[in-house]
Amino acid sequence: MKVYGYCRVSTAEQANGGLSLDTQRQQITGYAMMKGWQVDGFFVEAGVSGSVPLADRPEGQRMLAALQPGDVVITAKLDRAFRSAADALGTLEQLKDDKVGLHMIDLGGDVTGNGISKLVFTILSAVAENERDRIRERVRDAKRHRASQRLYNGGKRPFGFDVVDGRLIPNANEQAALARGKTLRAEGKSYRDIARAWHNELVFGLMDAKTVQRILDRAEASEAA
Repeated sequence: MKVYGYCRVSTAEQANGGLSLDTQRQQITGYAMMKGWQVDGFFVEAGVSGSVPLADRPEGQRMLAALQPGDVVITAKLDRAFRSAADALGTLEQLKDDKVGLHMIDLGGDVTGNGISKLVFTILSAVAENERDRIRERVRDAKRHRASQRLYNGGKRPFGFDVVDGRLIPNANEQAALARGKTLRAEGKSYRDIARAWHNELVFGLMDAKTVQRILDRAEASEAA
């Protein structure tokens, strides 16, 4: 068994004594002494943002590569090792699988092998899911904004538009088809009826009813956004 300390400060935090590397070293060393352990080495990230996942940081990579089953990592605070809940959750699960202990002093100690572990994992799972939801919302908002600006978001060309130099330019024939389709739906016509009307009136290839429904649904959703 080997015991390692992990310390990190970002550039903006280096002048803050409460988060300094020396303070973290002292806290980790004191905690290890209370456990009857000797710290075998420190992995120190100086001037590395917490937004960078642990496995992508220089010292984080070295530490994870060096760990063996039975080893222990001590860090002064949760946010010294992780900023993202998703990163924390994934790393903690990997350490548990590898039988490596992780002790976070601000959380009361061992977060991979005792009762507090379940609580930490439950909280991090909820926070990680919230982070993923927020990311999805931001992506959706960005796509809606681009669509409102008639910018092409990639993927399949939306029916009713041509893509020209990265912008969506209305296709007159397809726009006429959309308008005709809406009118026919308002009159109670089926999607099959609309497909026939597009084929006969606007010289489209004959589409199946599901394709017509999908086209009209997407057009309606785009207008609502």
